[in-house]
Amino acid sequence: MLITPPCYEWNMARTAKPSISATTSISATSCSEFVLHRGDAMSAYAHWHQPDTIISDGAYGLGGFPSDPYDTSSLAEWYAPHVQAWASLASPATTLWFWNTEQGWASVHPLLINSGWVYEQTIVWDKGLGHTAGNSNGKTLRRFPVVTEICVLYSRKLELPSTNGILPAQQWLRYEWQRSGLALSLANEACMVRNAATRKYLTSDRHWYFPPPDMLVQMALFANAHGKPTNRPYFTLDGENLPTAEEWGKLRYKWNFEHGVTNVWSHPPVNGKERYRGNSLRSAPRIHNPGSNSALHLNQKPLEFMRRIVNACTDPGDVVWEPFGGLCTASVAALELGRKAYAAELVETFADIAESRLQEAVRPLRAA
Repeated sequence: MLITPPCYEWNMARTAKPSISATTSISATSCSEFVLHRGDAMSAYAHWHQPDTIISDGAYGLGGFPSDPYDTSSLAEWYAPHVQAWASLASPATTLWFWNTEQGWASVHPLLINSGWVYEQTIVWDKGLGHTAGNSNGKTLRRFPVVTEICVLYSRKLELPSTNGILPAQQWLRYEWQRSGLALSLANEACMVRNAATRKYLTSDRHWYFPPPDMLVQMALFANAHGKPTNRPYFTLDGENLPTAEEWGKLRYKWNFEHGVTNVWSHPPVNGKERYRGNSLRSAPRIHNPGSNSALHLNQKPLEFMRRIVNACTDPGDVVWEPFGGLCTASVAALELGRKAYAAELVETFADIAESRLQEAVRPLRAA
């Protein structure tokens, strides 16, 4: 009997890509390029299309907006329903970018791991000496001045069905080959390499490497042609058919490598024409009452960073979620790069500015 993980079965059933206009709701601004939900993202997730990436810039535990806790002690509880929704609606190849402070991220990290998210790396935003370090009082401060913020990349934990239950991808590959009764060394012949198949794809140690789609297909064909007779094909994903290169490729998150970029991104806090200030709209946000030239949003992210994130792990036409939109910088970047954007924002003033930015971002697309 085929045992299929509930989330994997769910994701396989959500492969069709309906138009964004099909998700219109009373509280949303919707068009063919984006959806902006005015309210809590929890009430919108079920109407959004499956995400290729999720960019989270929510509560930091600093009391920065309504419902944001004033410390990190309850931050995991604040994120819990969102994390659960992300895990249930994501595909095996969905990535998550989690913006926060070091302490805020550390508070939520165990929740993410327990929900099936796999830590990949930490991006450090270095805001430079001009942020606070140059104005620090050395007589009272008892730590190094903080001029950083982090964005942590997660992928989904991939587990696959086998005759031995649900197995992590690395164990599943080795198990399926061994189930065929073939020597491990014959995987090299199947892949037409000297020793890379056994050393990388079928290893049980930390040097394991996710097989490229063409290599997985070659191993599956070889095992089913030369392995011992079986009623269940070797390396099958559905219990009946051999995997295709396209099916296997969709189980791993995308990555578009950019030369010269490391995990430390240096950029001063957003300023100049890019920064939205208190006079951007006639009404000020309820969370604070800035002067006419004060920053409207407490922590506006550089558009350059969001473009980099979106470009790194998605392709044109892919879906980007921004559950805690703010000014929706990630969604603006997504639209500029030809992706589909789904965003939510609770604060009315922020949502008004975000809608204006999103409409501006799609104007060139419509004119083309």
